[in-house]
Amino acid sequence: MNDSLLQRYADVVVRVGANVRHGQDVYVRADLSHAEVARAVAERAYLAGAARVVVEYSDAHIQHSTLQHAPMTTLTSSPEWALDRLKQWGRDEVAIIALTGQPDPHLMDDIPAERAAAVPVDAALLSRQIMLGGDVAWTIVAAPNPGWATQIYGEPDVERLWEAVRVAMRLDEPDVVAAWEAHRDLLISRAARITDLNLDAVRYQGEGTDLTVGLLPDSIWTGGHLVTKSGRVTMPNLPTEEVFTSPDRNRADGQIALSRPLVMPRNGTLVEGLRATFESGRIVQVTADTGIDAVRAELDSDDGARSLGEVALLDRSSRVRAAGVVFHDTLYDENAGCHVAWGQSFPFAVSGGTSMSQEQLFERGLNHSTVHTDVVVGGPGVSVEGVTRDGTVVPLITDDTWVLD
Repeated sequence: MNDSLLQRYADVVVRVGANVRHGQDVYVRADLSHAEVARAVAERAYLAGAARVVVEYSDAHIQHSTLQHAPMTTLTSSPEWALDRLKQWGRDEVAIIALTGQPDPHLMDDIPAERAAAVPVDAALLSRQIMLGGDVAWTIVAAPNPGWATQIYGEPDVERLWEAVRVAMRLDEPDVVAAWEAHRDLLISRAARITDLNLDAVRYQGEGTDLTVGLLPDSIWTGGHLVTKSGRVTMPNLPTEEVFTSPDRNRADGQIALSRPLVMPRNGTLVEGLRATFESGRIVQVTADTGIDAVRAELDSDDGARSLGEVALLDRSSRVRAAGVVFHDTLYDENAGCHVAWGQSFPFAVSGGTSMSQEQLFERGLNHSTVHTDVVVGGPGVSVEGVTRDGTVVPLITDDTWVLD
């Protein structure tokens, strides 16, 4: 990987993802294995006018010790200073850049599923409130490292991983920032078109999948971007290929069969061959070839974990798909095909939602949970249709290709 590629990557992260403004404080969250990318991001953030860049490193081995030995109260709660810092970030309208990329794919294999699924509930809820409510600019991106490369290729071939990232992240474009801005505009247009349909439901159909998900009367579809309360346009996930919304948590019926493996967000457990059955909005049965204990532990972690918080649409034109690999990282793999997510909904998915309390959003029909896990059901042969409120069927994706455009 050459310095030019790394700098182009960092430019996209800073200028498109977080859209750092002059005089803004920037906080970067990274594992020790992400240091090379973190340094480049810090440099480009300062060049974009950041007033202060703070990089906070974590260590996967210390996380392992914590999950193995700490009392459950430690795993499920946060110290007051950590909560105060989150609140201060919201008041200061900082930019938050989070780096992912599993540094050691099997490090957490010996952690019991119920401990691996534990999350500090207070911090998780507060963090989602300030991030999804538009109080801060934020983006999540992956940092290539030997551990992540090993999970994909069986060897720590970071150069090969960077080549796949180059394709998925449009780093091969002459003007990568302009390319992402054009792609963002396409997604925004596509989302507006679906919103205007005022759909009552969407139906996913493919091999092993036949799922109908109900939508709320005033559902708003989003295309790869968010707007902060101060009017800053950001792209919270890079790469992104999807348009998405949050459904009615009480209306999901049918079955799904995953078309890509799932890596559990908390501990990196690899889940393959996942199949789930929904009734009246709830996951009532789930099986998998591998990793089922981790899935069941997460689904049992709170009452909202078994209901959907997101439905998302994309097709074969995905740059992540074009990279030709299963990345074993949800940030990338969710952008390889249509997907749904169980857990937390998005407040901006309904009109006026960002000014509502969690209780009000729940009353409107959105889901509430400490988890949000995306699972991919799209790919060759998969079609999605919308159903309007008068019963008209509108093809959206046919055989993995957008037809609404």
